[in-house]
Amino acid sequence: MPDMNNGALDIRQLEAFVAVMSAGSITGAARLLDRSQPAVTRQIRDLEAEIGYELLHRSGPRISPTPRGVLFHVQVERLFFGLKHIRERAAAIGAGALPAIELAATPALAAGIVPDALAAMDPALLPRQIHIEALSAEGVVQQVLSQSADFGLATLPIEHPGLDVHWIGEAPCLAAMAESDPLASLDVVALADLAARRVITMANPYRLRRRVDEAFAAAGIAPRELIDANASLTALALARRGLGIAIIEPAAACGLPIKGVVLRPLDVTIPFLFGAISPVARPLTPSIAALNEALLKSAAALIPGFVLRDAAGTEMLADAVYGAADNQEARS
Repeated sequence: MPDMNNGALDIRQLEAFVAVMSAGSITGAARLLDRSQPAVTRQIRDLEAEIGYELLHRSGPRISPTPRGVLFHVQVERLFFGLKHIRERAAAIGAGALPAIELAATPALAAGIVPDALAAMDPALLPRQIHIEALSAEGVVQQVLSQSADFGLATLPIEHPGLDVHWIGEAPCLAAMAESDPLASLDVVALADLAARRVITMANPYRLRRRVDEAFAAAGIAPRELIDANASLTALALARRGLGIAIIEPAAACGLPIKGVVLRPLDVTIPFLFGAISPVARPLTPSIAALNEALLKSAAALIPGFVLRDAAGTEMLADAVYGAADNQEARS
């Protein structure tokens, strides 16, 4: 394998690889880059020779990424994303303008409360460039830890020594259903009402899904059928089509209401917990500080039953997230 420490990778080779991954073919990549097809082919082969492994499977005119190619593409995309933002920040510094805002948030929070928060901010504090990346909660944490994002909104748990937690919000989950569903006539939906129904819930077993499962177990109920999804908007869309009753976090459900979907409180409290984070000991710019305040106000205004929790009360918070018994065992 070549020693890559002997020289830097060629940016044109990396551009060719990213273009091939985006277009799905050498021909398409050549069009995107305004280069000849032989030039793109040569650049990909030179890149493979430099790093010491194949990035693409070739079968006649058809290509597909190798497993290593998929992993390498993630790293290259991150590099290009960072270079783009460096150019923008350099231009802002040169112009004496506000630095760009790099915000990472889970899809539910990005769609549910971020738009209202940005709309409520003083326009003088909004930079020309605002980047919003919707990621898993784990992805949000990693982006903030690596300082690829200035600020993040993620569901709990988010405890990490590399993070400053600015505030934590809690609100009860809701039941979402088609407006034609018989349960839509109720003021409150009981978990017992869902025993014979298909339930739609979240897939991640370490966050909201865990609390949903614990609520059913405590009530002695096992849903007859289950659909899980990795995004709240998907769960709401499934509920709208009458495919089941969704137990949903309230941020997306209330911040981005969907026509044909009815929301009802549950007879038990299933807490949805989320927080605002930034890299530890990194002062907030005036724009980020204003965004932080606007996000908190937006969450309080949009989400029914929103309660501000003590971000410093990590032990109490861990009990709320994982269950007191689990955490007592972990601490003993």
